[in-house]
Order: sequence, then C-alpha cells, then structure tokens
Amino acid sequence: MAFIPHTEADVAAMLAAIGVSRIEDLFDEIPPELRVKSLSGVPDALNEMEVGRLMSERARSDGIALSFLGAGAYEHHIPAAVWAIATRGEFYSAYTPYQAEASQGTLQLIYEFQTMIARLTGMEVANASMYDGASATAEAALMAVRANRKSKSARILVPATVHPHYRRAAVATAANQGLRFEEVPYCTHEGVVLPGALGRYDKEDITALLIPQPNFFGRLEDVDTLTDWAHARGILVIAVVNPIALALLKPPGEWGERGADIAVGEGQPLGVPLSSGGPYFGFMTARLEHVRQMPGRIVGRTCDVAGREGFTLTLQAREQHIRRAKATSNICTNQGLAVTAATIYLALLGPQGLARTAAAAHARARELVTALTRLPGVRLAFTGPCFHEAVLQLDRPVAPVLKALAGRGILGGLDLGAYYPELDHALLVCATETRTSADIDRYRIALGEALPGARAA
Repeated sequence: MAFIPHTEADVAAMLAAIGVSRIEDLFDEIPPELRVKSLSGVPDALNEMEVGRLMSERARSDGIALSFLGAGAYEHHIPAAVWAIATRGEFYSAYTPYQAEASQGTLQLIYEFQTMIARLTGMEVANASMYDGASATAEAALMAVRANRKSKSARILVPATVHPHYRRAAVATAANQGLRFEEVPYCTHEGVVLPGALGRYDKEDITALLIPQPNFFGRLEDVDTLTDWAHARGILVIAVVNPIALALLKPPGEWGERGADIAVGEGQPLGVPLSSGGPYFGFMTARLEHVRQMPGRIVGRTCDVAGREGFTLTLQAREQHIRRAKATSNICTNQGLAVTAATIYLALLGPQGLARTAAAAHARARELVTALTRLPGVRLAFTGPCFHEAVLQLDRPVAPVLKALAGRGILGGLDLGAYYPELDHALLVCATETRTSADIDRYRIALGEALPGARAA
C-alpha cells in the first residue's frame, strides 16, 4: 500500500504553484456529463490495518495461510509509512557510516534507535544493533565473561526455557572460546525456572545467568528473584527479552534491586516483516559500567567548535581485523535497514501506541487459549501469566493435527516435541493484535474437525 505523506497545506501549496484552486480544476477539460458523481457499492472507509487485511484476504491465490505460529518470529501490523520511509534512497542505499561528516542522517537515526531501545529496556547504553536475537545472546555471553573479572570459570547458566535456537547459536558461537553453557531445568508444571533449581550453584563460580522474559513457552519468569539470586553471588544477569512485551512488563533495568547487567533480544517485532525468516536484527543494551565490553559500535551526539550539534561513532571496535578470536567484537556491520524500520516504527507508535499493541496481542492470546481449551482433548499445559504465546497439551501427537490444520489453510503452531521430548503432545500457539475473533473462531472450528481425523491417522 502506498503511503502519501502530503498534508492539506502541502496540497494547497502545490495547487497554488501551478495556478489552480482545487484538484477538480485539473480535470475541467472532461465534459460534465461524462463525470461520475459518486461511486455506488463502495463500502465505508476502513483504517489502514483493516484495508491491509482486506487486500490480503483477496490475495488467496498467493497461498497465504492464517498463522498462529510464533516461537521467536511474530506477525505484527506494520504501518505503511514505516517502509515507505525506510526504502527511500537516503536510507535504503546507505552503508556503514565510517565517515561521520558524510553520514549525519544515518548516524542520527542510529542514535535515535539506541536512545529508544535503551529507554525500552531501562538500561543506560545501547549499541547499533546485532545480526539477530540468537547471535546477540551469544555475544552477550562473551561480553559477560569479559565484564565479570571476578569470575574465572566462564560458566553461563542457561534455563531450558530460553529459545532452543538461541541456546544452539550461543554454543556454536562461543563454546570453542572456552565458555561452558549449563542448562537449568524448568518446572514441568509451571513452565518456568523455579529459584530453588539454582540452589546447587550457590557456592560455585558462575559467570552469568540468562533470564528470558517472556520465555519460550510464553510464560513470565520470576525475574526479580532470579536477578537478586545472581547478584548476591557475583553473577551477571543477561536478560533475553521481547521488545513488544516491554511496553507492558517491567524492563530489565528494573529487575530486582539492581537490574540486569545486559539485555538482548530480537528486534523483528518492531516493524520488520516475517520475510520467510529474515533478515532480522538483534539489539543489545547494558549498564554503563560495561560499555567498553560491548560488541559492535555506538553512535554519540556532540557539538563542534562552532557549537553545532553533530553525530559521530563514539565507540567502534575495529580490532577484529588484527586480533580475530581474541577481539572484543567480531561484529563488522549492523542490520542498518531493519534498524531504520524499527526506529520509524517506534517513533510512529510512541509509548502509548506500543503499549496498546502489546495489550491487544495479550488479549488475543487469552481469547485464543480460552477458545481452544474448550475443545475435548485440549488443555493449557502451564498455569500462570503469559504474554502472547501459550503451550497447549493435546491428547495425541501434534504432527498429524498440524498437518490436518495446514490442509485447512491454518498454521496451527509449533510442535514442541522436537525441542522438548517431555512435551511430545504439546503445541505452542501465538496470537498478536493482527488476529481477530473471527480468526480465532475459524481456528477453533478447524481444530475441532482436525482432532478426530488426527486420532484416526
């Protein structure tokens, strides 16, 4: 959908410049009897999201399924203005801003991004993005080892409720650099890590603890207790967070008495389309005392000798060219275009708009769970608060059910059995603000029809 940025004042100025008073005057050569007074059958005006949905529904030939998948990649409404601005030549073709004097626009945008992400996470400093949420998590573990000089073990506690892909990426990235990732089990009744599960590490040398919020199951962890437990033992805390959820939840900078030390996450929900899996971008924020250990680059605002405001690369780790694996960072570029879209998205929505989006997504997820658990053979796997995802326990294997749903044009969720053998009959479902009550009802009816067929299969 095209985005038209011109205001009424802009239009009036353009008409005055060409010497006409109204747009209709541009068509005065058309005889009046040939003009249509009105268009019959045109429905009442719709808002942008409704128009986008209507057009998507009419594009069925493209094979667009109704999706209730989440698991780290989320379908949110993206205002048309976001990518209309992001794909302007000034942003679309800009590369890494090494020459500050020639890159003021790009640097200012990155500075605004850093500011908004730092405020969203409640932290003091943010870098200019990472490749994705998984690699950001791995870089945060490496950063924690550098920052926690009192710890000599390089042991990172990783709850099993952290996204499985993030855990695998962290091991692939950092295990060969001497880091040891140790899995912390979750409570199979509640779907969260209980603080008591950490008791075995009370007197051991641990470098950092990862805390997801929400976790992979959509559940909310007891972040305050976990954070205070870690800090009381000299352990750094790495928060792995969903940026949309932070519009409603306590930010990592306020967890416990001191707040998390590092916060990372996937920025895709902030105005970046699903795009068959990417490219996305990761974000990283931290407490100021750890800024020298952050990977990537930081843009700062300053004044020149004439007092004029300007932007520059305040911190950039270029040592990767010579130190290789021993470098502070091997992040050589940022996901600039996706970051541009996220910055525009955040600026357009503002704090209130982001909070409304998060609240709507949460409400839809609750509506979805309520509707589906009314079906025989479907129950909620874990009790307690969630954000916009939840785990449903079926009375049969999930794979045949998902196949039956796909035949009805519905992506029903994620089969958790491949990642968690103890959840072989469990289904992770997601709903955001883009899902409607009609969508949820369609899923409920389709699931009710699919369950008997799946049992027979």
